[in-house]
Amino acid sequence: MKARLKKYTALSRIGILSELHFRLSTFVVILGNLVYLTLVYFLWKSIYASSGTSTVNGMSFSDTLIYLVLATALFNFLEMYMVWEISRDIQSGGIILKLLKPMSFRSFSFWNYFGRNIMTFFLTFLPTFIVIDAVTKGYIHHGFNLIYFVISVIMALIINFNIDLIVSTICLYTESTWGINMVKECIVLLLSGATIPLAFFPEKLRHIVTYLPFKSVYDTPLNILLQKKGYTTPKGLLFALGLQLSWCIILYIISKAFWNHSIKRITVNGG
Repeated sequence: MKARLKKYTALSRIGILSELHFRLSTFVVILGNLVYLTLVYFLWKSIYASSGTSTVNGMSFSDTLIYLVLATALFNFLEMYMVWEISRDIQSGGIILKLLKPMSFRSFSFWNYFGRNIMTFFLTFLPTFIVIDAVTKGYIHHGFNLIYFVISVIMALIINFNIDLIVSTICLYTESTWGINMVKECIVLLLSGATIPLAFFPEKLRHIVTYLPFKSVYDTPLNILLQKKGYTTPKGLLFALGLQLSWCIILYIISKAFWNHSIKRITVNGG
């Protein structure tokens, strides 16, 4: 157990160093997000101005803006870009070297990306959280919700990893996943609440989305952090975290079975 933990720690450290090596890309992402958030601000300001009311679907303009700013920061923190990397490895033949390592490909990928996620947390999400907390002056409650938020984010990371791995496995069949990955990104960002808060969805659609894994990636952690209605009681928290845990297990089983079955037919163009 100690030796295994040492290997995982080493892989996470490699991920951290890799992220530090490409610092410019991080700043480019931050700059791009500032432009995106500027557009989001004026878009939703226009929506609320045209609605004729200060509250839409139970959310004020400030509620919506804070939610979307934190959702964007959480996206930068959780995003892995694993599909692109595996697709390139298959096309170049580099994936063979990773498969020959004395560790399962799944474990190697997860802990390597985990190190990168640690760095993006400190470079993107934490600064955003601090700024929002300072500007809103107590809007975000500092209590047990922060602990539950951390637990929720860890499970969101696992869910997001397994969704990416399932899509990445399709690379073994198609060798190119640009279109498939774009569809996946659109579905996840839309149904997770990262682009539009789920409170704005029609009631029937919102009820369906509640039980899908995508909500567990962004909407659930953010609602726990911001203590939205239904996430402040023990029953509500237990349901939200229990649903996340269930999807962690389900997606882990699916992604592992799909990968183990598909890896038997791997073909590469290079190497």
